[in-house]
Amino acid sequence: MPSFVSVQKLRSHHHPCCSHLSWSSSAYETWAQEAGPNGNPLPQEQLLLLGTLTDLSQDLKQECRDGNLFVKDNTGILGCELIDLDLSWLGHLFLFPSWSYLPPAKWNSSGEGHLEIWGAPVPVFPLATSPDPLTPIPVLYPEIASHVLSHRNKLREVQSNLAGKLVRLSPLVRSQQKTYFVLSLGESPQAVGQAVSQVPIIVQIPAQLVWHRALRPGEDYVLTGLRVYRIHGQHYCAWTTTPSSNLMLLNPECVQKLELAGPFLEAETKPFPMPSNSPDRKKQKGLFRNSTLLHYKGTVTGVLNEPAGLYELDGQLELCLAYQQFHGLRQLMRPGVCLELQDVHLFQSVGGGTTRPVLAPCLRGAILLRSFSCQKPGTQSSHQVHGASLYEQLIWKHQLGLPLYLWATRALVELTCKLCPHVLRHRQFLQHSSENPSLGLQLLAPALDVLVPPSSTFRNAHNEVLEEPHHCPLQKYARLQTPFSFPTLAMLAEEGQHKAWASFDPKALLPHPEAAYLTSCQLNKRLAWSWFCLRPSTFQPVQVLLGVLVASSRKGCLQLRDQSGSLSCLLLAKDSQPVTDPRLIAPPQTEPTCPEGPHVGQSRLFLLSHKETLMKLSFCASSRASAEVLKPTFSFQVSGIWLGGTQRKEGTGWGPSEPLKDENKDQKVLLLFLGSSVRWFAFLHPGQVYRLVMPHSDEWTLELESSQYVPEELSIHRTLPESSLPNLLSGNFTDSLVSFSAEILSRTVCEPLLGPCRTKPGNTRALRRCVKLTVALEPANCEFPPHLDIYMEEPHFPLPLGLLPGAQVHFSQLEKKISRSYNVYCCFQSSTFVQVLSFPPENTVSVPLPHIYLAELLLGGRAPFRATASCHVVSVFSLQLLWVCAHCSSICSQGRCTRQDSTCPTQTSVSQASIRLLVEDGTAEAMVACKNHHVAEALGLCPSEWTSLLECARGPGRVALQFTRPGAQLESSAKMGEPLTLFLRTLCTSPSVLRPIVLSFELEKKPCNITPLEPPRLQRFQCGELPLLTKMNPRLQLACLSIQEPEHPSSLGTFASSC
Repeated sequence: MPSFVSVQKLRSHHHPCCSHLSWSSSAYETWAQEAGPNGNPLPQEQLLLLGTLTDLSQDLKQECRDGNLFVKDNTGILGCELIDLDLSWLGHLFLFPSWSYLPPAKWNSSGEGHLEIWGAPVPVFPLATSPDPLTPIPVLYPEIASHVLSHRNKLREVQSNLAGKLVRLSPLVRSQQKTYFVLSLGESPQAVGQAVSQVPIIVQIPAQLVWHRALRPGEDYVLTGLRVYRIHGQHYCAWTTTPSSNLMLLNPECVQKLELAGPFLEAETKPFPMPSNSPDRKKQKGLFRNSTLLHYKGTVTGVLNEPAGLYELDGQLELCLAYQQFHGLRQLMRPGVCLELQDVHLFQSVGGGTTRPVLAPCLRGAILLRSFSCQKPGTQSSHQVHGASLYEQLIWKHQLGLPLYLWATRALVELTCKLCPHVLRHRQFLQHSSENPSLGLQLLAPALDVLVPPSSTFRNAHNEVLEEPHHCPLQKYARLQTPFSFPTLAMLAEEGQHKAWASFDPKALLPHPEAAYLTSCQLNKRLAWSWFCLRPSTFQPVQVLLGVLVASSRKGCLQLRDQSGSLSCLLLAKDSQPVTDPRLIAPPQTEPTCPEGPHVGQSRLFLLSHKETLMKLSFCASSRASAEVLKPTFSFQVSGIWLGGTQRKEGTGWGPSEPLKDENKDQKVLLLFLGSSVRWFAFLHPGQVYRLVMPHSDEWTLELESSQYVPEELSIHRTLPESSLPNLLSGNFTDSLVSFSAEILSRTVCEPLLGPCRTKPGNTRALRRCVKLTVALEPANCEFPPHLDIYMEEPHFPLPLGLLPGAQVHFSQLEKKISRSYNVYCCFQSSTFVQVLSFPPENTVSVPLPHIYLAELLLGGRAPFRATASCHVVSVFSLQLLWVCAHCSSICSQGRCTRQDSTCPTQTSVSQASIRLLVEDGTAEAMVACKNHHVAEALGLCPSEWTSLLECARGPGRVALQFTRPGAQLESSAKMGEPLTLFLRTLCTSPSVLRPIVLSFELEKKPCNITPLEPPRLQRFQCGELPLLTKMNPRLQLACLSIQEPEHPSSLGTFASSC
């Protein structure tokens, strides 16, 4: 059985409901099916609602009339919406048989729900009908009424009645503490192509604002008691209502057309100003497009961004209501609502990430509600609840055009998804006020200041509604190229990984001639530490990284985090200096790792002289802890010196330094960071002064100290330590720890220095990881910087960020070592510290190798590590052709692996070759080692000849020749009588090999000062019949980079050809 419900009880409902007592069950089911398969129809309840329909709010004051409708009874009052309102219903008691109730939405600060009245209410008492006037009402029609406006001074105090067809209805506008709307009456043209005469009427009397709900475009109306109104600050006039004005439907039998004669019929023709044809305006005209004005009727199918006024119409269009004041309509908008849009602007291809056409009404357009929705309001995410005031600022204060506004709303949603709710509350990020601008607007403001055209003017509501020709922010627009976006870090990482794999080309990482000769193990080592750099220009549109900077004690590095994930990062200031300000992170409360004592409110300055690398080590927190359960954790330590004594807190600053008890005592300090304190690693750098602060007895923190608090008498050297180049490359081990700055040339995975295997706990054998960095030292006054290899093995992992080819890096306290071949190299130690000075440059310039004489490599000055020389091949020392297993590198005979202990998973073989040549250029001799495809260049063979030669060596699997003067001594792998051996012997002694060449090379042994150069030796040469005895420099050891034929062979090797 139906029961009556009071307004108070209805307001206590927390869930939406509806009541359609005049409908049958089948009618309700048909109505509920309109919600669709994915919709959620309003649940029905058997409730009778009885109340008075009124436009007065609770306090019954005239000033509170703002055009809204209410249903009230003795228990309370509730806002309502009614599609077809009859003004005679106001103030009468009705029974509402068909209605729906929606509780307050999250964004509704008043906490009031609202009613949707379906159909006409049933009056409890008969309504009194207003009788027709006894005499016809004299009225002015729009054509004459528009002429009257030009003679406003004669009829300013005279009240007139106007009649005509409602051709335009503006929305309710609230400006300058007033609420009003504008309606335009017109009459049908008498001839085709004739303009329709219109006259605007302003309605701003509070009691008449409710007319806006009763007016229907296309109907004929009579408005009485109107007067001419001069709009303040404008050059035009309009008709306006007075408190005695009435609104009624036009009955031709009850009106009389008022004829005016004389000057009132003379049209005052003032031509509208035409736009100039200046070059700038013509240029802008080419950039801007005109939107199209049209009428449209459609159904809301989605809520895109409610506070921003963005909805979806008919699944194909976007509707933007932000350029109107749509507060009253906002609570009704949900899927299923049917709207009629009049004088709405249509935008095609606005850009900025919007792909669909957009409809947007300005203050002249009308939004007419044609039917309510049968669906329950959907659950809104928090970013769709807050921020209405922020979006209003974008429209009314920043004057954004539609393309830029759509992009700004999308950017704010991206920012919200990145930061809310774990970093910031949605209200904190989106809520805006003049005293407290929202963080979202602060983030967008710099971009908006650049993107908003400087010619943008503030909107004037009167001009936008009344002025002819019509001007509004939606008239013209330019397609927006998306300025930038704020992707989540997870999306950025995914897109970066996709781009990296899409551009991954092993041939680019491994030159094709070299890759064909490498085994799978060698290939994997070359590719194992490959890297790919994504510059900001790679992403379109430009991606702006935004997140919370966190110093992770678990990862041992800085991380940029948002809701989706985190990315490890390395920060450098603009001057290539490391980030030293720990205020970039919010340090959590930590356990003290300093000596205990009464240090409340005390601090002490210290100069950090050295920081060791971050390593995983096992520490025993207490003597009772079991060593078996200890797990390695990150830790590091720093060393420095105290600067003065203890300082106590005095107000907001620090007091003077207390005198030291023993000034002769060593002031060195060693701080060990472990556990959560590892987060300080990224902010501590040698040469900086820090303050160790203990605000409480069980807490401590660090602060970067400014130079004004450092005692002047203390001499502080903030430059990074550098070892001299002679000491670095010498065999002097007085100080085996060296420091230097260098540019990384390459980085590769290599075999460990102390053997390939090691034993881990649990008796499991695992490969020891080892990486090699080849760097170019940066000493002063050195044209050709020496090259050096740096090795890093476990436990010195993880590798510091930023060790990429092209980066400038400072290495501190590396251990210098010397190989058996007297090469100087360095290894990481626990005391090593790495500081990246600059990232790799965006554009690398390829510098050609210098062209030198071989003797220049023997001079005392620094010679280039790589160069080219024009020389002559004197003889071939050795030649070897191999076919090896691609998996285990064993010799492959007849295409089969010869490994005995196990069967290889693959029978694929690759060819390898090597040759050693003796060359000279008249100044010195050099032994040159060539490998693989360089052997073909040394032998002067074309690609097809080289391939045939390698195929001939596939059968034996290995062919090796060792040449000594005057003939060749063959190894056991090659037989004297074999055709391949005879061919190779003949080829290696022929003029096609012993010829002039242009050799590009690098030193097999990196330059150092460990062993003195060998003295020149006497060597006999036979030049014709004359023996020559001359001094020869020691032979150089070179590795071939390429061999090319000289452009002028006759000019090369002159000395050799004459002897």
